[in-house]
Amino acid sequence: MPKQKNNNIVRDLILITLSVIIAVILAKTGALEGFLAGAKEYGFLGSLIAGMFFVSIFTAAPAGVVLFEIAAAGSMWEVALLGAIGAMIGDLLIFRFIKVRISKDVSWLIRKTKQERLASIFRLKLFRWLVPFFGALIIVSPLPDELGLAMMGLSKMKTAIFMPMSFVLNFLGILIIGLFAKDLL
Repeated sequence: MPKQKNNNIVRDLILITLSVIIAVILAKTGALEGFLAGAKEYGFLGSLIAGMFFVSIFTAAPAGVVLFEIAAAGSMWEVALLGAIGAMIGDLLIFRFIKVRISKDVSWLIRKTKQERLASIFRLKLFRWLVPFFGALIIVSPLPDELGLAMMGLSKMKTAIFMPMSFVLNFLGILIIGLFAKDLL
């Protein structure tokens, strides 16, 4: 069983590395910007698509620009609503991967290295409340969501709590973009 778990860690690291490489290639070649610019033409459906890309460190900037432009041309409330639904879907994919896969890998590594102090910190009730709180602050901020999602996933937050929280936080973040779009244009 330990060998199997070690293979999961290697497989997860390879998966993360490949997704980062693909995201960097898409960003460097301009393919992502072209795709999101095309999505902008679909108005509110474009808001949903841009919202899905709004959650990643590699795609947040171009998605934010698209959400800004759609909000400037239309209803910022509808852009925030549909963008938040898309962002919640994107967050959920990342959250599930972190919660199901990465948290098991981290737990295994903590036990394997026998770092009892670190392990005891993860078990503290204060840790279970502070980590999701700081994760929520990161999600509502213009910062990419990955760190906040990792904090929430490692805190063992239930998906039923995470989904509405993700929606509300992303709604607020996208609404702020919409407010800037309306004020600046």
